[in-house]
Amino acid sequence: MGEIAGVRGVRGELKVHSWTRPRENLLDYSVWTLQHGDDARDWRVTGGGWQGRHLVVRLKGIDDRDAAEALVGCPIRVARSQMPPAGPDEFYWYELEGLAVENRDGTSLGRVAGLIETGANDVMRVVGDRERLIPYTPGVHIDRIDLDDGRMVVDWDPEF
Repeated sequence: MGEIAGVRGVRGELKVHSWTRPRENLLDYSVWTLQHGDDARDWRVTGGGWQGRHLVVRLKGIDDRDAAEALVGCPIRVARSQMPPAGPDEFYWYELEGLAVENRDGTSLGRVAGLIETGANDVMRVVGDRERLIPYTPGVHIDRIDLDDGRMVVDWDPEF
């Protein structure tokens, strides 16, 4: 959902880089799970909003700059139960990551290793025998997504 990007001030406020759209939607989630190395901990969001160009939040129990600095770089996750259901033929990025990707002929292209947001359309990073960047354009390059089967069929030449 995002990551802790820095600190603001001396009272434990955190600058956040949000991957939600719009970015402030990250504040809709009352509990965040922050991953710090092998340790994951839930934190209650007690406040937040825009301060200049930065999205800034307060987390319960983070009351000084030192505690805040310890969280810089931590990825932000939220429980699936907090997220609204995706619409028909809509998917969260995390649901697509790891899917096996094959073209219409059944040739394996690899697995979705991540997605990249661009100005025009999102792009899937598919890693197999090599890395491929495939536009995430349902109905154009994406023929079918089957989460239960763990695979995606694309209209893509394996030589690209």
